[in-house]
Amino acid sequence: MAPARVLVSACLLGERVRYNGSDAATESPILARWLAEGRVVPFCPEVAGGLGVPRPAAELQGGDGEAVLAGAGRVATEGGVDVTESFLRGARLCLDAALAENVRVAVLKDGSPSCGSSSIHDGAFRGGRVAGRGVTAALLERRGIRVFSERELDEAAEYLDRLDRGGA
Repeated sequence: MAPARVLVSACLLGERVRYNGSDAATESPILARWLAEGRVVPFCPEVAGGLGVPRPAAELQGGDGEAVLAGAGRVATEGGVDVTESFLRGARLCLDAALAENVRVAVLKDGSPSCGSSSIHDGAFRGGRVAGRGVTAALLERRGIRVFSERELDEAAEYLDRLDRGGA
């Protein structure tokens, strides 16, 4: 059986795909090892969903990614443009890629309306955060792919090591 792969937010790998055209490059021996082992599947759900770079900042409203998946929340720009469908499309494409590539673990950019694993912006566009998951993080977790933030690389590596040894 092939070793489990790790989906990583493309911005964490230095790709300039964030809403403002920047990256969130994360230097880590863990990421370097996974890259050398060929385990990493880079992905940006917002770009995959059809949003450009740069693009207007967007935040979740009416709940977190779970609410969006349930049809009770939405993703909107500060100007009020509803971009929910692009976020849902990107999340579905991300899940498809993860399943096709034997991904069991994801390391995603926390705070993002797509990738946030423990916190997201509060929807008021003033920099506030609340506990919750982004749309993609919520969908991956629903399908059994364990999601970690970039601050949890040690935990992600431990979890992946357990998977490699046949545990969970």
